[in-house]
Amino acid sequence: MRAILVVNPQATSTTAGGRDVLAHALASQMKLEVVETDYRGHALAVARSAVRDGIDLVVAHGGDGTVNEVVNGMLTDGPTNRTALGVVPGGSANVFARALGISRDPVEATHQLLRAVEDGQSRSVGLGRADERWFTFNAGLGWDADVVAAVADRRGKQTNALLYMRSAVACYFNPPRGKEPLTLHIPGEDPVEVRTAFISNTDPWSYLGPRPVRFNTGTSFETGLGLFALRTLSLWTVYRHVRQSLRSEAKHRGRNLVRHDDLAKLRIEAPHPVNFQVDGDPVGRRSQVEFVSVPHALSVLIGG
Repeated sequence: MRAILVVNPQATSTTAGGRDVLAHALASQMKLEVVETDYRGHALAVARSAVRDGIDLVVAHGGDGTVNEVVNGMLTDGPTNRTALGVVPGGSANVFARALGISRDPVEATHQLLRAVEDGQSRSVGLGRADERWFTFNAGLGWDADVVAAVADRRGKQTNALLYMRSAVACYFNPPRGKEPLTLHIPGEDPVEVRTAFISNTDPWSYLGPRPVRFNTGTSFETGLGLFALRTLSLWTVYRHVRQSLRSEAKHRGRNLVRHDDLAKLRIEAPHPVNFQVDGDPVGRRSQVEFVSVPHALSVLIGG
């Protein structure tokens, strides 16, 4: 088996020692090349070349941003089963890996990956596509994306749950352009105006430290996309749904809530460009985004 290990040395919990242990373990079972990323988009370029060169496995060692870049590189030419993805978490949240049952401990995750290689165990997962960008677990417009944009300049070793909480409060009381209205277009339904929209590809939507944040409990890698949107950002509405999202059962109810767990596609429009994020990374400002669910988009190696 030919494999490429893509390492983001700036990710929250990656270390040179951990990289060397991981590389040594993988090299014992496959022909391995190790690439450390040193600029934004580097992981994407490496993964794209790997697929085009017929590499069997691309392993992403970093946070969710690194995984997203690798996935977008692998799927540049569309869904593929020829090259598989492996993930060894090295970030702060590691939402995609945790949703797949991959250990947060890099050493244990490496053992899981090696067992998957030895036993030929893989899982076909569905992904989301937002215009030209693929996402593995979530995307969003409005308040959600405002928070991601506010945190972006302090990414890396400084990222933690407290930073996100402070940014969420700051963006709520002082959003970049005010609370812009968003219009949801869902096939077969009338347009709906909301103030923020969260798109999920799995559950949970994210994590606040060790605690899962759950918006669409019926959404998974085997279903369509989840939509969680609020018609108003009044303090009571926000408080109510934040509280519900942190409960273990997370049964969201409310007259200001628009929620679906299994959508094949939807479109969101804004009167002015608003912040847009995919998998916790800001990707600029958009006045319109179309979201599509793509079943069986990628094969991921997962050991028991």
